[in-house]
Amino acid sequence: MMRHSHTHPHPAPVQPSVAGGATPKAGGLVAALARSRETTLFIVLVLLIAGTGLARPQFLNLQNLRDVLLNVSIISLLTAGMTVVILMRHIDLSVGSTVGISAYAVGSLYVAFPHMPVLVALAAGLAIGLVAGGINALLVAVGRVPSLVATLSTLYIFRGADYAWVHGGQINATSLPDAYSRLATGVVLGVPTLALIALVVLAGLSVYLKQFRGGREHYAIGSNPEAARLAGVNVERRVMSGFLLSGAIAGFAGALWLARFGTVDASTAKGIELQVVAAAVVGSVAITGGVGTILGATLGALVLGVISIALVVLRVSPFWEQAIQGALIVAAIAADTLLARSVAKRMMRKRDHG
Repeated sequence: MMRHSHTHPHPAPVQPSVAGGATPKAGGLVAALARSRETTLFIVLVLLIAGTGLARPQFLNLQNLRDVLLNVSIISLLTAGMTVVILMRHIDLSVGSTVGISAYAVGSLYVAFPHMPVLVALAAGLAIGLVAGGINALLVAVGRVPSLVATLSTLYIFRGADYAWVHGGQINATSLPDAYSRLATGVVLGVPTLALIALVVLAGLSVYLKQFRGGREHYAIGSNPEAARLAGVNVERRVMSGFLLSGAIAGFAGALWLARFGTVDASTAKGIELQVVAAAVVGSVAITGGVGTILGATLGALVLGVISIALVVLRVSPFWEQAIQGALIVAAIAADTLLARSVAKRMMRKRDHG
């Protein structure tokens, strides 16, 4: 998946930073355009909230805001992990199944060990995600299986294993200690604890991608894998780390899902991977790799989250949510293509004049 033989249409704004050089003007142009996409997303978000608020004033209450934050917290975490993978021209379709098996596993641990500390439960979810991410990493980086095929396979394998293990049973909220449930029900200064946990993870991941060599290498691989390899980047190792990161975040999100919803079974988080891909693409993460930010991906998740609740408040058929998601994906990809062409033309004109 996504290993194109032709040169990527976007200019590669990040390769020089791998070697520690100065960012060229072309990189500054793309960065400015990326920032404008995030600004546009923010404006769309504000207009969505304002428009729904005008149509249904009851939409603008604290409970709805809290629901949006709680729902988007888990989606935004998964979208951030997906972003790291998409930056390298890959995709991870197994995140929904990883969330499901992780949520059930942590719930089962609480049934067996009712007094297990909250941190141990979260670490267990993260560890299960790491194992799932490791399987994907080996298939893609070592086995050279295209990521679309590999993660589509593990999506069914993990879900099948979950169904075989659960065998029609479920974990109920009554099995969980109050301290664990408070991860979702608790608030700090009026902000849900779950949203704050997500914010810390997202901020850390954003700093990693922007400031650390490893993070910049993800961009370099997506912009031009051959050039990244020539620049000394260990492409296989970096791809492996990306899938491990995505898996770990999905496992962690599964543990949080259990705290959020309380009741989990074999179908938990089924189909959520499509929502995650949609949030990343709408959030200006280029599906062809090399371009995107955690902030943009989070704004994409927020936009989809607000649309979801707005449609319920406006009493619109749930079908339209999927239709709108599809339309937004098409619009985002079309915008990326037009942006890439305009930047490429501008670069060619500058080169011709030079």
